[in-house]
Amino acid sequence: MKRSFQRENDPDNATRASLLRFPFSSFAGKISRPAKWAIVLALALTLLPVLRSLPFYFQAAAGHLKLIAAARPIDALLHDPNTPEELKHKLLKVTQIREFAVRELGLPDNGSYRDYVDIGRPAVAWNVFATTEFSLQPVEWCFPVAGCVNYRGYFNKDDAIAYAKILQDEGYDVHVSEVPAYSTLGWFGDPVLSSFIHYPEINLARLIFHELAHQAVYAKGDTQFNESFAVAVETEGVARWLSRHGSETMRKTYFAYQARKKDYLDLLMRYRSRLDALYASGESAASMRSGKARIFSELKNEFGMLKVGWGGYTGYDNWFNQRLTNAHLASIAAYHSLAPGFRALMAQQPDMPAFFAAARELAALPKPLREQRLIALEAGAATAAPLPVHRPQPARPVRPARQTVG
Repeated sequence: MKRSFQRENDPDNATRASLLRFPFSSFAGKISRPAKWAIVLALALTLLPVLRSLPFYFQAAAGHLKLIAAARPIDALLHDPNTPEELKHKLLKVTQIREFAVRELGLPDNGSYRDYVDIGRPAVAWNVFATTEFSLQPVEWCFPVAGCVNYRGYFNKDDAIAYAKILQDEGYDVHVSEVPAYSTLGWFGDPVLSSFIHYPEINLARLIFHELAHQAVYAKGDTQFNESFAVAVETEGVARWLSRHGSETMRKTYFAYQARKKDYLDLLMRYRSRLDALYASGESAASMRSGKARIFSELKNEFGMLKVGWGGYTGYDNWFNQRLTNAHLASIAAYHSLAPGFRALMAQQPDMPAFFAAARELAALPKPLREQRLIALEAGAATAAPLPVHRPQPARPVRPARQTVG
């Protein structure tokens, strides 16, 4: 039976099980042997998902702890004569961006992005996205702390590919995506990683603003809300950074990037709509399979025509050179579908702390209602229930970069 929703259980339950006294132990002698075996079987079936999930949780915990153990304070690296000058320049830029995030955007002032780790590989992790064959709704996986998310992350690429193969064999569309950075939502001090330290200045700022945004507001179990919120924050952050620190060349480069990104997203949304209509048509599986292949082929062809006007830019080529599936489109939608609503909400607020407060109110609503509010905000609907405007709050003092490990 195909799974459209998968739930991961708390791995601690497996550890505690042997330490608990079962409530029926005092009268176990009164239970018949067949009934005892039935109870044992029921318990085994209950614990099976936990036991099967233990390797996944172990690799996640081990992968993160390995990063934390290898972290070095950025301040120490800046004063270390053995640190390459190019790396020093980048780390200094990170400290400036980090303090800007606190001072200008009101993002959390904590241990995140105060340390650096050379991970020795191009990505820190790999996310697996999946959908059913005739749907653009992503499969969800649920975890004790983060809630439900539209992907499953691995620190080892081979593990991610192996899990994607399992899903593919079950009939799912799958996509494995490289991850340059991730957020622990403030539970740990997220370090700067070698996977993104050499990004151009604007991309470096975008990433740091985005990941810190997850620590400011987070709706458990709603990937689209969380990622769209972070995209809105990063966009505002970059605009402010450019206005204060950007050169004319940097601004032109960023505006060109934004224009290409809009073209790219508009293209994907148009073809997403065509696929949605196909999957809702009620046609036979064979007919939908044929139509799906045709639509993805036309998407690639139109992208080839679109990029002609980009002056040789090839930043999206690797994505389009893959065998595209529903899962590819689902992975993009997770990051952008609600961002316009957040930008509209931001425009209603006097400052960033007020925007964060309004976003937290949305996060507290039931998932369908918060999505409805954001869609209404995007459309500028008169019927959208206005959220309260929060008064400006006193700015928090900015602390110097801390030499914090972890």
